[in-house]
Amino acid sequence: MPSEVPLSRSVPSASSTSHMAPLGYALFATRWLQAPLYFGLVAAQGVYVFKFFNELWKLIEHVLGGQADETHVMLAVLKLVDVVMIANLLIMVIVGGYETFVSRIGLQGHRDQPEWLSHVNSNVLKVKLATAIVGISSVHLLQMFVDVHHTPEHDLLWGTLIHMAFIASAAILAYMSGPMASHGARPHEHGPHVPYEPGDQDGGRDGRRGPATLPAVVVPRQPGGDHVAAGAEERIAAAGFPARKRLETFDTGHLRAPDPLVLDRLGGLDFVGRRENVVFLGGPGTGKTHLAVALGVRACEAGRRVLFATAPEWGARLRRAKAADRLAEELAALDAYALIVVDELGYVPFDAESAQLFFQLVSHRYERASLIVTSDRPFGRWAEVFGDAGVATATVDRLAHHAEVVTLEGGSYRTRRLEEAAVAGWADAAVR
Repeated sequence: MPSEVPLSRSVPSASSTSHMAPLGYALFATRWLQAPLYFGLVAAQGVYVFKFFNELWKLIEHVLGGQADETHVMLAVLKLVDVVMIANLLIMVIVGGYETFVSRIGLQGHRDQPEWLSHVNSNVLKVKLATAIVGISSVHLLQMFVDVHHTPEHDLLWGTLIHMAFIASAAILAYMSGPMASHGARPHEHGPHVPYEPGDQDGGRDGRRGPATLPAVVVPRQPGGDHVAAGAEERIAAAGFPARKRLETFDTGHLRAPDPLVLDRLGGLDFVGRRENVVFLGGPGTGKTHLAVALGVRACEAGRRVLFATAPEWGARLRRAKAADRLAEELAALDAYALIVVDELGYVPFDAESAQLFFQLVSHRYERASLIVTSDRPFGRWAEVFGDAGVATATVDRLAHHAEVVTLEGGSYRTRRLEEAAVAGWADAAVR
């Protein structure tokens, strides 16, 4: 919903930004020189549309005129398939290349967004293009074998060898992309190792490390992550986080979602710069608070002011402001925070006044600053929290319009630890 060149782009700190200007900014701006190239490929897409309908018209004319046998029809259809596959290749280059190398398209959450666009990067794009070329080569080779009686043996031999070369190159690219991705995911490559914190992913710790509890470090540290903006510790302390968490230590071993690359993209904090929101939905113990706090900590380290509180605490704060007849001033004061975290929405239902006030908070920050909201309920059940379907719908409408909605699917992290401990206890008893 909303994403290497790599996807794990860092948000420049104040100190690192000063080293870029003005030459760095000028060099970075040269990426826009590629924009006309992509518009040229759009024109080429139009040429292939014309070619497709031209070939289709010829096929219809031959069929209606009785001049086409089965082989002729098959060859004509393969030509049409060939044109479509090349057009698909163009789309991948245009959309994926522009997204990766020029500017973010920002289609996150659009119902027509292709699956691969959510995690496109230079390695993925190369593999996608290589496999597309293999597909096109397969169609060309099939055309040769369909019309084998009119195809020279020399052409068949070279066509097969070239096709095998395409397959080999695609396999090598796919193989190389795996080690490259895992190499980039090693924490020590991008910064110091952050020790894994065992315990509750929603904020608690019990200090125990069981043999079955292994860290799943799946989100690489952002490049340049060692460069922390001045005053980061003061901002982290003022934010009110229940504990300090890191994306690098988030354990996805018990989850079916999200894709680690989604977390990697969010770790770049682009959504804060675009004044967009993030919503984490999932049951208790799936790590919603861990992720919300981790993103908040990264924002503090990047020079942003952050404020964290639970949904009931936000309701109480806004009620106090309204009672003191200073609600407008309170909402305006919150504009100083680039990111506000609202945790545990849904565990305690709002009263009517708190529901209205929370809607005003979301509405006030709409397209003005970012929110991170965690909830144990899907949007369709937020009426249960707000006690008013109209207020719930209006709140979701503004919150989710420019938002990345991440659903965390899996059992409770805490429950899993208890089950592991129980199993270990039974095993010890059996040994005795």
